[in-house]
Amino acid sequence: MQLNIFTPKLPVAAPPWTKLGKRLESLCRKAIFELSLLEGVTKVAVALSGGKDSLTLLYLLKAISGRGIQNFEIIAIHVGGAFSCGAGISEKFLEGICKELGVKLIIREATQKLEDLECYSCSRKRRTLIFNAAKEEGATVIAFGHHKDDSVQTLLMNLLHKAEFAGNLAKVPMQDYGITIIRPLIFILEDEIKEFAKLYNFNRIVCGCPVGQNSLRKKTKELIEQMKEHFPNALENLFQASLEYGSKKAEKR
Repeated sequence: MQLNIFTPKLPVAAPPWTKLGKRLESLCRKAIFELSLLEGVTKVAVALSGGKDSLTLLYLLKAISGRGIQNFEIIAIHVGGAFSCGAGISEKFLEGICKELGVKLIIREATQKLEDLECYSCSRKRRTLIFNAAKEEGATVIAFGHHKDDSVQTLLMNLLHKAEFAGNLAKVPMQDYGITIIRPLIFILEDEIKEFAKLYNFNRIVCGCPVGQNSLRKKTKELIEQMKEHFPNALENLFQASLEYGSKKAEKR
């Protein structure tokens, strides 16, 4: 099977898709249209860690832009630093991919130290860097590569840790920052992204964060796998329940 990859060294995915690629694009479009993620949007910033999720997001948005939807400009924002929450890959690698795609890449540097490294505070600091960089470029919509599994993990963490029934929302206006977060991969399973990444040779990248290896999210992921041994549809049912609850909550506002 011959894949549409621009150079032999850079794993850039683009149409014409395989069956899997068509499915992922279809699910991404479903989220965009059904949840009004890009309504009136002309510029989108992509939070690009360089891992399988964010690269899949970048490739799908690039493929979709101007095809059955308005043409929108894409910029990519990467936060580097000594401790990367995600892929921990070379910035030159990302520069090459973005150049092939014709996407502007903006790089910011995080300053976390190992002695005070902690997931929640680290995430807030990195997101603030992304938010500020996006606004500097005139982008008020930022796409993150969170998928269906991420949403269910968030749901269980909120439920068990804070007694809140809330998964990842597909569209979140951040009033204090003047931006909106969107999650176009919300209907896509992590296993599907893994398969897609293997097909285009970018699944080799793994998280290099020393704290992330024992994080609450990782433990929650393991818990869901245990639940699926007794309830095979657990992940899908929890996801659908969170969607329905989120929809009803939004209607009351």
